[in-house]
Amino acid sequence: MATCEKLEKCPFYQGSMKMDSGLGSIYKKKYCEGDKTVCARYMVATTIGPEFVNEHLYPNMKDIAEKLIADNTK
Repeated sequence: MATCEKLEKCPFYQGSMKMDSGLGSIYKKKYCEGDKTVCARYMVATTIGPEFVNEHLYPNMKDIAEKLIADNTK
């Protein structure tokens, strides 16, 4: 898989989560360098727009992303 094109500017990593160790490196490997289409942040940004991605949405919060998408595409 290719690295997510949004990685370098992703506010999640630019602010609260460090990518070089711990949980940040796990998320980076799984979502940013793995399957970006299952990243909650990527799902929301590409489906309903980046303005709907808040700073508290973690890549693994797929259920919340699906609800945000459903609530904003009616």
